[in-house]
Amino acid sequence: MKISAVRSVVVNADMRNWVFVRVDTDEPGLFGWGEATLEWKTSAVVGAIADLAPLVVGRDPRDIGQLVRIMIKHGFWPPGVIGRSAISGIEIALWDIFGKSLGQPVWRLLGGAARDRVRVYTHLGLGEMKAVYETTSAAALVERGRAVVERGYRAVKVVIVPYTHYTASPRQIDDVAAMMKALREAVGDSIEIMVDFHGRPASVSAALAYIEALAPYRPMFIEEPVQPGDPQAMEAVTARSPCPIATGERLVDPREFDALFRRRALHIAQPDLCHCGGFSEVRKIAGMAEAAGIGIAPHNPLGPIATIAAWHFAIATPGVVIQEEMSGAVPWFGEVVSGLPRLSEGFWLKPEVVGLGVTVDEEVAARHPFAPEVLHAANAVLDDGTIVDW
Repeated sequence: MKISAVRSVVVNADMRNWVFVRVDTDEPGLFGWGEATLEWKTSAVVGAIADLAPLVVGRDPRDIGQLVRIMIKHGFWPPGVIGRSAISGIEIALWDIFGKSLGQPVWRLLGGAARDRVRVYTHLGLGEMKAVYETTSAAALVERGRAVVERGYRAVKVVIVPYTHYTASPRQIDDVAAMMKALREAVGDSIEIMVDFHGRPASVSAALAYIEALAPYRPMFIEEPVQPGDPQAMEAVTARSPCPIATGERLVDPREFDALFRRRALHIAQPDLCHCGGFSEVRKIAGMAEAAGIGIAPHNPLGPIATIAAWHFAIATPGVVIQEEMSGAVPWFGEVVSGLPRLSEGFWLKPEVVGLGVTVDEEVAARHPFAPEVLHAANAVLDDGTIVDW
């Protein structure tokens, strides 16, 4: 069996262009699907996929570990997030092929079931962009939070920390606390709430001021309290935080996670299958986390193939605490790909499929061609014109 072709299919989903990857083999009818979505980098990722294709065409698709090593090592330059996202899309498709060739689900090839069902969470509006990033009042937060719970979710993530510089004002801190208090009272103590800081605080002290204000309402975790790439700052936040701390969605190399694990600078790691190199690399990160006593909450605000891949990974990985998904990002989320998980009392049940169980309707995909993504980060400007982190 040999890889015969690698190609990309781009599907515009408003905030993101989903980048699907199809890997064909020389066996009739045997191919696999992956996803390499990377916000605001669509053309770069598609180009990277094309650059990587000659490294894998003609090779056995079942030699997944070797193919990942080739793609990482034979480009001379470290792949970075664009290169690793491209690798991820190809790698996920290889597992789909492997599972199909054996008549087995991918989760079984990853070591078998570590659980029977996966706890999941979504965002306000089920991931619709304006609901996620533009809910700035307690009334809207409560309304949208209740709507998520009414859809059967038992956990919800919110982005309520304002654009912040090196200090947070008393008014900002009090507003965040008031919004969290209103949401907690509305949904009750049986619903988990996660607060994504989006790396907006520019200092440890500003991050901690918000965290201390949120602590009485017992968030499941605080996500990205400061910008990624600063293990010392993360260590300082985690050491003083009264709430669990999560980070990792913008880290792509196992060594970046290792720097945090060695310092115990987080409680929950959030690697993304579509950015770190696929199942192969994220399994390494999960093993490192387990050795350090750190849980995993895989990042996934991406498209339907990424969602299905995350489902298989979470079934097979003991350290997974909860899985992110955004199946309401666009109304037609489930039309372009079939095989999506169904929510059951806040969980996804174990998939009984072959490979990933993915079917892509390329006619539907073609109705949503590439388009420039919304530059939402342009709003991250303070009143005095200072550019801050989105």
